[in-house]
Amino acid sequence: MYDVIILGAGISGLAAARLLHQTGLNVLVLEARDRVGGRTHTLHDPRFGYTDVGGAYVGPTQNRILGLAEELGVETYRVDGFLYSLADIQGSVRRFSGLVPPIYNPIGLLDMNNAIRTLDKMADEIPPEAPWKHSNAEQLDSMTAKELIERMVWAESTRRLLNLFVTTVFCVEAHEISALSVLWVIKCGHGIERIGNIAGGAQERKFIGGAQTISERLADLIGSDRVRLRSPVVTVEEEADGVSVTSEGGETFKGQFAISAVPHAILQKIHFHPPLPALKSQLIQRMPMGSVIKTVTFYQSAFWKERGFSGCSMSDTGTVDYSIDDTKPDGSHPAIMGFIQADKARTMCLDTPEQRMESVCKHYAQIFKMKEFLDPKDYIEKNWMEDTYSGGCYASTFGPGVLTSFGEALRQPVGRIHFAGTELASEWAGYMDGAVQAGERAAHEVLHRLGNTHPNEQELPSPTVAPSTSSDSPWLPGVLPSVDALLGFGGIALAAGLAWFFQSKL
Repeated sequence: MYDVIILGAGISGLAAARLLHQTGLNVLVLEARDRVGGRTHTLHDPRFGYTDVGGAYVGPTQNRILGLAEELGVETYRVDGFLYSLADIQGSVRRFSGLVPPIYNPIGLLDMNNAIRTLDKMADEIPPEAPWKHSNAEQLDSMTAKELIERMVWAESTRRLLNLFVTTVFCVEAHEISALSVLWVIKCGHGIERIGNIAGGAQERKFIGGAQTISERLADLIGSDRVRLRSPVVTVEEEADGVSVTSEGGETFKGQFAISAVPHAILQKIHFHPPLPALKSQLIQRMPMGSVIKTVTFYQSAFWKERGFSGCSMSDTGTVDYSIDDTKPDGSHPAIMGFIQADKARTMCLDTPEQRMESVCKHYAQIFKMKEFLDPKDYIEKNWMEDTYSGGCYASTFGPGVLTSFGEALRQPVGRIHFAGTELASEWAGYMDGAVQAGERAAHEVLHRLGNTHPNEQELPSPTVAPSTSSDSPWLPGVLPSVDALLGFGGIALAAGLAWFFQSKL
């Protein structure tokens, strides 16, 4: 008889297990895969050392995952983003530094600046714990991100860049996801610049040894006898004095409470007795995972750096939506990581890995204008859409109307069953930091019901070696006018000039 049975040995499930284990409770973690880590997955091979084919990046303000890493002795290193980046927008390739590619059209520049400021301002008003309670939630949730972008921008360059932002952050097309859910994630991630940047942003650092190391060390801390691999859960039954959980192999485990830390879309594969409440059942049918193939292409040398490029690129038409340098911190195993996402991923998942490698290399060669990209030393990829126990990556997404219609059921316990997972976080939702927060929140809920602790106690301390680079914007973008304001001022100036002209003629 266990105190708590946890479904899923990803970061969220293991973070919950760690906290419960520290209070002296008897916990059991059931994991369907033959490994821990969930949507973090680190491959090891003499050809390329260690390489993350799942979640990998961390940055400032992600203090839960950074604090946990520090506690476990897992160090970070800075991702190389100091040289030039490339943007391939509408077939036009430009190099730049920072977050936004150069926009030489003054109207486009003002439009892009205003769009970022407006989205950040709208996001700042979203309640992170319950976005469906926002005063304008119904309207924002009834439209797609694409519709919101169409309403607020003037320039085609702004439209394309914002659509690309949605694709690279959510792994879906902008017409598939609700405007409210996009604003919610921007709120959870402390603004567009924090989410999108390397230096000072969510892609600033990676873990030495790979992100899966976090889960491996958590499992060691909890105890290998309490983390059972190759145990897909098929049935969860609530009884008068607890829960009964049955694995695919026919083993049954009993506990007082259960915490599910598997993606909500995967809950459809588990039989619940009694059945899940209507809203919860309907919700899990409406939380699809993003579509992404993560690729890592290795080369004999980091020749792109020698020519002044960081390896970071974005493209709204090419094979790879977003790339970033993946060379090890000591300079070994030069590589570029590239995401194939949304519609591109769905189309290219029908190709062979060899065909995808060829397409990825041709893409790099074309936008960087370096033929060396056509001669890779090695190539690895992970098609998360075909992963049985994730169904996609990075996280679940919410289409129009889902949050306002079913959001109340998102974190609400069902009897003795509580829910975790990064999608259920209220800070850095969709990221590793959000996974830690959601797991600890679910653990606190169970502890509270057991009478062991108050649900707000035992927060992780802030790390003492956290990245400290600030992504605060310079003052100028804050004072630039929008296109509407500029045109309004121009109209007033024109009217005043005409009035002066005609007055002088009288």
